[in-house]
Amino acid sequence: MEIAAPSSRQPTRGELLLLGALTAFGAMTIDLYLPTLPVIARDFGATPAAVQLTFTAFFIGMAAGQLVYGPVSDRMGRRPAILFGCVLYVVASLACAFAPTIEWLVAGRFVQALGCCAGMVVARAVVRDRYDHRDSARIFSLLVLVLAVAPMIAPSVGGWLGAGVSWRAGFVALALFGGCIVAVVFWRLDESRSAATEAKARGEKWWESYADLFRHRRLMGYVLVGAANGATLFGYIATAPDLVIDVWGFTSGQFSMIFAFIAFGVIGSSQVNRALLKRHSPDAVLAVAVLVAALFGLGVLGLALAGAGHWWMIGAFFAVLTSNGFIAANALAGALNVDPLRAGATSGLYGAGNFAVGAVASAVAAVLHDGTALPVSLVMAVALIGAALAYYGLARPR
Repeated sequence: MEIAAPSSRQPTRGELLLLGALTAFGAMTIDLYLPTLPVIARDFGATPAAVQLTFTAFFIGMAAGQLVYGPVSDRMGRRPAILFGCVLYVVASLACAFAPTIEWLVAGRFVQALGCCAGMVVARAVVRDRYDHRDSARIFSLLVLVLAVAPMIAPSVGGWLGAGVSWRAGFVALALFGGCIVAVVFWRLDESRSAATEAKARGEKWWESYADLFRHRRLMGYVLVGAANGATLFGYIATAPDLVIDVWGFTSGQFSMIFAFIAFGVIGSSQVNRALLKRHSPDAVLAVAVLVAALFGLGVLGLALAGAGHWWMIGAFFAVLTSNGFIAANALAGALNVDPLRAGATSGLYGAGNFAVGAVASAVAAVLHDGTALPVSLVMAVALIGAALAYYGLARPR
């Protein structure tokens, strides 16, 4: 069957806002309740390790769910997959809001992740349905503008709701956010899956699709690059509240400002990346970015080993996480370009790799927790070196 060429038109502002909101589902769901973690621990009488399980359960749910929604969206369509996931997300968010125990909250977070990952995995597939390799990379960079709003405003909103009402109000707010997404997707999002994609998906079992994708050397290289790069962000998110507030002594408001400062760095680098893509291919930018990021990773580890002060460490975290803007969009666009007819399954595999490695990174950082920045710095350094090795060993075009 003939494959329709992706459109060369530019996305409208409304399309970008919707795709950005779908992409930001995970970030919103993580960041909104970050400032209230100490309150949740006190409310339930739980240890920091027990509260940390709400992160781990969420990451596991995100990884597992994306493996399901990817091939389902290829077979059944993008719209049905998003709508089902968003409805599930609303129900799970309300369950979290009324959780009677920490165990209930952990379970609710797992189901919440199963819901919100639908929007994330399908949004990436929608972009690939409509745009080619280079344009996809530019649009993924542009979506960071919307995506980065989450870490800038979500912790502040979560902190305000926690202080003024209760930490439970944050999950009610997330349920309302999910309900709004359901309405907009139902009324405004057109189906983008091609007839060729549907025919291919219906002609094979989902495990056959993944088995074939695993045989693509370059695809697995891009997946590993994205996963290792994402581990730096997940490791930071999981350890930042305790490190910044409890260890370094910043207030919740100051923590939100530090989070926003780093988000501005990611925004800036992603837009520089978008400009670079006018003259350079995504792989040309990625080849340099992974090497620079690995050097930044070694730098942050060196500062942590030297016992550098918290302002030095915040600056180093800024440099490391800013490199994300040059890696994430280009690695994702590269992965989706390997087999465009399996854009949903590829998106699911890519996202699952990100969150599976993110769960491991956050768990390792938690287990190694010693009241310093060394554990998360070690995670960052190892992950970014791994990203460079994955790109040059597997993904780089020969």
